Amino acid sequence: MIHFLYGDALASKPVLAHSMFMDRAEQFKKRLGWDVRVDQFGEERDEYDLLNPLYVIVTDEKGLHEASMRLLPTVGKTMVNDHFLEITHGASVESTLIWECTRFCTSPNAQPYSATKLMAAGGKVMQEFCIDHFVGVFDRKMLSVYRLIGSVPTIIGWTQSDTRNIGVGLWEYCADEYRHLLRVCGLSDVEMELFFANSDLSEVKLQAKKLSPLDLRSEC
Repeated sequence: MIHFLYGDALASKPVLAHSMFMDRAEQFKKRLGWDVRVDQFGEERDEYDLLNPLYVIVTDEKGLHEASMRLLPTVGKTMVNDHFLEITHGASVESTLIWECTRFCTSPNAQPYSATKLMAAGGKVMQEFCIDHFVGVFDRKMLSVYRLIGSVPTIIGWTQSDTRNIGVGLWEYCADEYRHLLRVCGLSDVEMELFFANSDLSEVKLQAKKLSPLDLRSEC
């Protein structure tokens, strides 16, 4: 199953939330060695989780986390603008047509194609909210994952540090790529539409559409 949940709604699913934040600790603290904070419950959370972000979460048959990402509009507070301006050469990324995607995470127990489902679900968000691009901060090691999935970002730049190899990239919405991702992970557009509809984001979606006249997406 795929969930599209804002932070305030995530509180109603404590078991799912705990499994996601535990897997984030496993990936970002243990596997990647990032300087992130893990609390006494073994969960990795940061200041951006307090901003009511939109979480896209792929779950297993028990309702536990398999893969997830966190989305925030760039017209508000974002990680890339707060901490990584040296990579973007001092230029802030701020647009109603660009959202930030961070904490792209997969569980150690994730099933095949979980990450592909997650990327396809990101395409659904872009489609429904009239977003042209995601901007993301990621470890260089993730590039091989993005290539395997079939959705590689346009690289804006990399850190110059010898100890951190962090990049900033842009993912552009492409209808053809979205359909390709659906085919690879074995989902139909109707199934993805049902996942999105069941998340009850209609009111927020309507507000997003009022901000953007771009209801038609390119085939690219």
